[in-house]
Amino acid sequence: MDAQELRIELRDTEWPQTGIDHDRQIVRAIVVDDAGDYYFVRAVRDDDFGAATLIETSGGGVEPGEDLEAAIRRELREELGVEVELLAKIGVVSDYYNLIHRHNINHYYLCRVLSFGDRHLTRDEIESFHLSTLKLGYEDAVSEYERRACTPLGRLIANRELPVLKRSGELLAERQGRTAIHRTGRVSP
Repeated sequence: MDAQELRIELRDTEWPQTGIDHDRQIVRAIVVDDAGDYYFVRAVRDDDFGAATLIETSGGGVEPGEDLEAAIRRELREELGVEVELLAKIGVVSDYYNLIHRHNINHYYLCRVLSFGDRHLTRDEIESFHLSTLKLGYEDAVSEYERRACTPLGRLIANRELPVLKRSGELLAERQGRTAIHRTGRVSP
């Protein structure tokens, strides 16, 4: 693993732990376009976790036999309708959903949009989660996570994703610095 990749371990402090009975390998992405806009999904849900409107990175479960990079490309096509270039692996966030007895191993990638197409949402994503695409600038995304952290599930998601979003900003700044160096042969002020 690259030394700069995040490695975060989080506990669920919202619901009591009565036992974890399964792990789920998940891929997620911070998706950005050339204009610097970020793409997320908005979920409006009312289920065992409670009623909430949430912001979340696009992504989902890794299917049996699927590698992580293929899984993130598939998930982004399905949920956002985008083809992407994988810029970097941001890292891994391990977190827990005590309410459903699950340990999540979230593999985060930084991706740049290459093109937009049709989304291919599942019935659950349409009818139960009412997923829609949310396009935000960096600061607005941070504010939206903070605003949506008013519910137990919103807090779990914000705790998991805000450090990843902040690291993505650092990675993008580093990439822009390298691009400036490669173009001019020196570091831009």
